Amino acid sequence: MNLHEYQGKSILRQYGVTTPQGIVAYTPEEATQAARELAKNTGTTRWAVKAQIHAGGRGKGGGVKIAKTIEEVAQYTSQIIGMMLVTPQTTAQGKLVRKVLVEENIYYAGDEPTLEFYMSVLLNRAAGRNMIMYSPRGGMDIEAVAAETPEAIFTEEIDPKVGLTPFQARRIAFNLGLSGTAYKNMVKFVDALYKAYSGADASLFEINPVIKAADGKIFAADAKVVIDGNALFRHPDIEKMRDFDEEDPTEVEAGVHKLNYVKLDGNVGCMVNGAGLAMATMDMIKMSGGSPANFLDVGGTADAKRVEQAFRIILKDPNVKAILVNIFGGIVRCDRVAQGIVDAYNNIGTIHIPIIVRLQGTNAEEGKQLIDQSGLKVHSAIRLEEAASAVHEVLN
Repeated sequence: MNLHEYQGKSILRQYGVTTPQGIVAYTPEEATQAARELAKNTGTTRWAVKAQIHAGGRGKGGGVKIAKTIEEVAQYTSQIIGMMLVTPQTTAQGKLVRKVLVEENIYYAGDEPTLEFYMSVLLNRAAGRNMIMYSPRGGMDIEAVAAETPEAIFTEEIDPKVGLTPFQARRIAFNLGLSGTAYKNMVKFVDALYKAYSGADASLFEINPVIKAADGKIFAADAKVVIDGNALFRHPDIEKMRDFDEEDPTEVEAGVHKLNYVKLDGNVGCMVNGAGLAMATMDMIKMSGGSPANFLDVGGTADAKRVEQAFRIILKDPNVKAILVNIFGGIVRCDRVAQGIVDAYNNIGTIHIPIIVRLQGTNAEEGKQLIDQSGLKVHSAIRLEEAASAVHEVLN
C-alpha cells in the first residue's frame, strides 16, 4: 500500500526521525493559514508547497514550488491543486492533485553548507535481507547516479538475527562524508529510519533528499513509503491512511470481491486461478502475438459469483478484444467456474468479444458439459498452447 509523503512522515516522526514541520491543505485558504501557523511556530519565512500524489518526480512536473511570501503560497496552491500532474512515474495523462503539503524551509543559512543525500531501506531479494542503500549524491534520479557513477552508491545489508548495528550506522555517516555534530545526528537518523521501516512492516522507505542543514541537523525532506499489504492486519492505524482516490478504481473493486487484479496495457483479458499459472498464461499470450490486458487470479476458492464478477471487471476495459479463461481444478472446481461463465453471459447480456476457455482438473468434464449445453459461443481448448493459439486466431 502506497502512502502520501505527509503520511509517511507522520510514521517517521513516531520513531524519532526528524522531518520538516508541515500541514496538509486542500484549498488556497487552508494553505495560507498553514503558512502563517508554520511561520509562527518555526519562524520560517519561506515555504515549500508540494503536491500530494502517489508518484515521485513531482518537482520536474511542476508539483513542488518554493514560496517566498504568503501570497505566493496561495498562488502556487491554486496552481497545483486540480492540475493533472505528469511525472516520470505517472501515465501520460498524469494524476489529479487534490491536496498539497505546506512545509517550513530547511534550506536556511548557517555556518555550514546545506547538503543533500539519498537514502532508502528496502528488501534485497537476492540476499534475502533488508538493506540500506545510500549515496552522497541526493536530490537526483538515483537510477542516473547508479548508471553514471556507480561508485557513489553504497549499500549496507542488515543481518535479520542482529538488526542494524551501531557500527553500520556510523559507517553510513562516515561514507556520506560527515563529521562532528552532523555525523552524530546522521547516526541517530539512520537508526531511527530503520526502526520505522521495520516497525511499520514497510517494503520501502525512500528519502530523497535527506538534508544536512546549515546547523548540522538532519531532515527527511521527502518520504516515499510503501507498506507491505500482507501486514496491514497488524497496523489498523496505517490501513486507515489508504487513499482510494490514488488507486485504479477497477483494482479497488476487484479487491472488494477478493480478486487479485492488476490492470495492464494489452488486449487479451486473463482469468486464471493461481499466480504462477497466471504468469505462465500471460507469457503464452505474449508468445502467441497477443498482449495481456490484466493479471487476474480468481483464487483457489472461486465460486460462480466470483467468476461472474471477474468477467464484469475484465469487460470494463475497452481495450480487451478477447478473454482467455485458464483454470486448473485443484482446489477450485471447474464446474463452478463454468457456471460462473454461463451466469456472466446471462446476467451481463450479449458479450461481443471471443472467449477461450481451458478447464483442466477437478470436474473438468462437468464444466465442459455445462458450457456446451448452454449454447454459448465459447472456444474450448485442452492444452495451454492450444488456448494461446486460439487467442491468436480470434485476434487475427
